[in-house]
Order: sequence, then C-alpha cells, then structure tokens
Amino acid sequence: MNGGLRMFGTEPDVSPSVREPGGLNFQRCRWCGLVSFRRQLCPACGSSDFECVRSAGEGIVVETAVVHRYTHAARNESLVRFPEGILLRCRVIGVAPHRVRAGAPVRHAAGADTRDRGVVVEVYDLPSRVTPAQPPSAFPRSAR
Repeated sequence: MNGGLRMFGTEPDVSPSVREPGGLNFQRCRWCGLVSFRRQLCPACGSSDFECVRSAGEGIVVETAVVHRYTHAARNESLVRFPEGILLRCRVIGVAPHRVRAGAPVRHAAGADTRDRGVVVEVYDLPSRVTPAQPPSAFPRSAR
C-alpha cells in the first residue's frame, strides 16, 4: 500500500458524474477546501485528495454566446456560476439560443444528451420582457 496516496494519473475516488438526476457532483479538496470540477489534482495546492460534494445544480448565467460550430443548428453555450463558487461552460437547452440572457437562472438538465461530456443546463424561469414605464406627462390630458 502507498499509505492512502494515489499515484499521478490514476482516477480519483470520487465520481463527478453529470448524469445523476437532480444535481451535479463537484470535488472539494480536503487539504485547502477549493471546490473544482473533474480534476485529477487540486489547481491551488496540487493535492489529489478530494471529497465528493453534491450540488442542487442551480446556477446563474454569467455570459452567453450562440455557437454554430460543427453543427447546422445553432446552440447556446454559456458560462454559469454555481453557488459553490464554480464557473462552468455549459450548453443551455429548453429555449431558443438567442433568448438566453445573462442573469437567467438555470438548473442541471437531468437525462440530457451529454455525448461531448459537457454540462447541460436548462433555463427554468425565463425573465419576462420588462416594458419601461411611461414617464408621467407634465401636462395631463384634461377630459373634454
């Protein structure tokens, strides 16, 4: 035995699968506490000792882009910030790619197609279109 230490290049003990329903699994370094996603080594301290952390899978879109690369159909790829402090590039489904806006709440899409090993999220509360209020007129119309 190697005293609980893993050799470089071996798989960690956690399974950060995105295919589990109802949320995402992240990794938290047991040495420094940094939360990461799909890592062999901690980017801060270099440790390979991780614990699995379950997240609800809900986040906020920070930046959004419509992508046409490698497909005939457009898709949306956005940076999503999760409450655990993770910022991930995710594919957004459920709405037209051009309708996703920064600040939109999203959640993990359980059972979505993840052939490219990417995280797939869906918008669950699309902000309604806000119409600006009409400024009050200085001279209200009088009834004639």
